Amino acid sequence: MGDRESGAAVTTVIFRVQRYAPEDGAGSRVVEYRVPVADGMTVLDGLIHVKERLDGSLSWRASCRMGICGSCGMWINGRPRLACQTQVAELGTGVVQVRPLPNFPVIRDLVPDLGSMIEKHRGIRPYLLRRDLDELERPTAEYTQTPADMERYVQFAYCIKCGCCMGACPTLATDVRYLGPQPLSQAHRYNADTRDDGFEERREVVSASAGVWRCHFAGECSEVCPKGVDPALAIQRVKRELVFHVLRLRRRPTPAPLAPPAAGLERRPGIPEPPPPTAGTL
Repeated sequence: MGDRESGAAVTTVIFRVQRYAPEDGAGSRVVEYRVPVADGMTVLDGLIHVKERLDGSLSWRASCRMGICGSCGMWINGRPRLACQTQVAELGTGVVQVRPLPNFPVIRDLVPDLGSMIEKHRGIRPYLLRRDLDELERPTAEYTQTPADMERYVQFAYCIKCGCCMGACPTLATDVRYLGPQPLSQAHRYNADTRDDGFEERREVVSASAGVWRCHFAGECSEVCPKGVDPALAIQRVKRELVFHVLRLRRRPTPAPLAPPAAGLERRPGIPEPPPPTAGTL
């Protein structure tokens, strides 16, 4: 401790990493690594040091290193966090304990199998649903939406599917059928979008036995979300909309119409026409 490297104070920190290799047949084990840590160094930086300098067999998942892709969600010192956003110094300890996210099968070491979350996410149909299918498939204009309309759902659109909320959920820990905070928050994101008309399709999924009514409102999902999505709030709002629907207290608004064509505008000289749509051509 107290060494200096390139002018920066370096402290040796113990990384206790849970290891698991299915081919070993011996279950998981904890391995300790001594990692030199300087100010500003993240847990992901420490894992990179381990893989490059100490043990090349260590496996973990990461991509952007900017808190955007969500790939490096891990259980770090007792809670789910993004390794790229968690600075070692901010943990305030000389021991960093790293495990894969709970509530998911483990593929290898710190790599969880997020397939169940993705399938549940897909099941709530996380995209705009409209009855005017021709317009969706061959759009001719934008759907109108005011800044106030966008404020109703934009917070919940920040989800990066890191799985931290799912790893923190105590209900999911006891019932793997439960949809979980990530899919349910995204159901609300689209139900709250004034351009969407898919409430009825999603209602059957989110109100089923594994849906929102299984939530005990522990709130841990919102505590650990690195993007401030607040899944617990989204789930309570889904519950409210379901109750309003059953009691017929409020009618669903008509989805936003198409924007009228702009009048008096001409394409500036030299601006090319947009390319043809590519979706659906593969």
